[in-house]
Amino acid sequence: MARLYNHAFVTGGAGYCGSLLVPQLLDEGYKVTVYDTMFFGDDFLPKSNPNLRIVKGDIRDTAHIAEVVKGCDAFVSLACISNDASFELDEKLSTSVNLDAFEPMVVTAKRGGIKRFIYASSSSVYGVSDKPDVTEDHPLVPLTLYNKYKGMCEPLLRKHTDDSFVGVTFRPATVCGYAPRQRFDLSVNILTNHAVNANKITVFGGEQQRPNLHVQDYCDAVKLFLTAPAEKIQNEIFNVGTQNLTIMQIAKLVQEVVSHEFPEKGKVEIVTTPSDDLRSYHINSDKIKRVLGFVPKRSVEDAVRDLCAAFREGRFTDSMTDDRYFNVRRLKRQKTA
Repeated sequence: MARLYNHAFVTGGAGYCGSLLVPQLLDEGYKVTVYDTMFFGDDFLPKSNPNLRIVKGDIRDTAHIAEVVKGCDAFVSLACISNDASFELDEKLSTSVNLDAFEPMVVTAKRGGIKRFIYASSSSVYGVSDKPDVTEDHPLVPLTLYNKYKGMCEPLLRKHTDDSFVGVTFRPATVCGYAPRQRFDLSVNILTNHAVNANKITVFGGEQQRPNLHVQDYCDAVKLFLTAPAEKIQNEIFNVGTQNLTIMQIAKLVQEVVSHEFPEKGKVEIVTTPSDDLRSYHINSDKIKRVLGFVPKRSVEDAVRDLCAAFREGRFTDSMTDDRYFNVRRLKRQKTA
């Protein structure tokens, strides 16, 4: 579809998904402003591109956003304190970033001339569900504050939309695969990291159902929301996921792929242990296919193979211990620094 906007303002643009999305937006002709705390650095962003502006900032600082959002016409809201464990680390910080900052940020964006606002919520808002296919109208039964706040922000965006301000929310499944700012604290990525580097996978529980989404399909969805006709997305919520698998199914898939990609390692061992993480849900992503024609192109297996290729090419250093790959570890270090 043709580009409707010229300048995208991306909060969290130096995060896991943002690090893959931003270069692609630039390649498609957008000017991009990345607004990020830079807790994980920004060396992986294409700084030599004249259409990229990098701003170190906090989404709670609306005066700063008001200053730097001028001239932008599309807003991609990716920034948050992600991971449920982050809330155990510092509930006050997480509440201020993931909930309190959201509506003031929306209002500031609208006043600053933004015409389209894309909010990355989470499919974890559903919590636990026995329903075989969880659609967008399923009740939200959050198990953690992270899930709860993601859901609470959704109507705060709808409150401010109008004919000149389009708002759309998407609920991505758990993201996986390779990105320039890599994370190894997400289920598929965790298991692949351990399989490659420890030759052993530990599965916590195993029967919990989890929806998954390749990080490139995540980026493709965002790019689609930037170009979709306003009447198709205004005030809408879209699940975005591909394969719904149990944790044990993911482990066995990782075991098979890594054993094939690294035959010299022999067969990867799987060990099971009890878990208190009860999140289990099976999302249905038919709506985004029906309304926008979007179908994810990549599988969990593709994500594992991409990670194996990155390991083979030496793109990671100390992937089991370096806190740059682990959000909670890095936040802890930020707090004690």
